[in-house]
Amino acid sequence: MHGFPLLYSPFAPLIVGVFTIIFLLMVLIFVLKGYTLWLSARAGQKWWFVALFLINTLGILEIVYLIWFRPKNNGIKKEVRETPVTHSSSAP
Repeated sequence: MHGFPLLYSPFAPLIVGVFTIIFLLMVLIFVLKGYTLWLSARAGQKWWFVALFLINTLGILEIVYLIWFRPKNNGIKKEVRETPVTHSSSAP
């Protein structure tokens, strides 16, 4: 033959680059989906959780949720605790 390795291809760097970009996009989409699912669950938004979990739009629905529909306090419900006022029984 021509002395090339068995799996040689002149497009090998291009193929590796494309697969690297696809892998990085998949990781980004999984992180984005996980974060939006966590926010919607913490906020008690059940319909958003189901929609984000079932519909795969390659991150578009997640970005829409994060920009316009997420709770303003990141889904964390803060409890307001008031300290009781204690009066001393001894009068001056």
